[in-house]
Amino acid sequence: MSDNGSVKNDDNKNQNTSNLEIVNNESSSDELSREVQETLSLSQRHKFWETQPVGQFKDLHDTSLPEGPIEPPTPISEVKQEPYNLPNLYEWVTCDMNSKETCAELYKLPDSPLTPGFRKMELRDIPAVTRLLRAYLLEFVVAPDFDELDVEHWILPKEEVVDSYVVESPESHEITDFCSFYTLPSSILGHPTHSILKAAYSYYNVSTKTPLIQLMNDALIAAKQKDFDVFNALDVMHNETFLKELKYGPGDGKLHYYLYNYRTNQILKPWELGLVLL
Repeated sequence: MSDNGSVKNDDNKNQNTSNLEIVNNESSSDELSREVQETLSLSQRHKFWETQPVGQFKDLHDTSLPEGPIEPPTPISEVKQEPYNLPNLYEWVTCDMNSKETCAELYKLPDSPLTPGFRKMELRDIPAVTRLLRAYLLEFVVAPDFDELDVEHWILPKEEVVDSYVVESPESHEITDFCSFYTLPSSILGHPTHSILKAAYSYYNVSTKTPLIQLMNDALIAAKQKDFDVFNALDVMHNETFLKELKYGPGDGKLHYYLYNYRTNQILKPWELGLVLL
């Protein structure tokens, strides 16, 4: 027993010594950073790197050593003008990103959905959509518990309120995926021509056979066919997996959920939340 006690004491000493060394090293790094800053004129300071504990020539106090880029910038005249060879079936295309026509072509959506079996949800689809949605929402910490009556009320298409679409397998006629978005128009004030911004908001989307990016691209096409001006989406559920790929721009605000008479053990991450408020 006494031997075990002495081992513990030695371990504690080593641990304390190690912790002290770490603190001392951190202090030395801070002092080094301050010394480097003091040796530089304001015009030579770098806003980030020279505040970090990174060794520099000036640390050696030898002014004869050069500082600057490791390799000098290549003059534009020496940059290779001809594109590198590409594999078969690929080609180089020059795009003028200042051209409105070019940008419109790059961001233009197809005229109709691409997924076979993609169609508007109907009353007969409620049982299948309910099964898909209930299974999907089990993946999240907080999510509603939908039954068929809820799906009929909240998700079945209603003009100017909710649009929902399913993917029906052409072979088995099974409903494998569905997507939905709701309408929330905004008033445009003081514009001589336009008075309403017709906005769609991503609602509930379940992908089992069709890749989610492809499914949501079809949702964008469907919204375009209905003359929506913009398609918004939160980063809840699995939405983060398609936002960047489909060229969504990040918003400038945050949406906080306040649930009445409900308590969670910790603050939820967006991808842990399976709830969209309508």
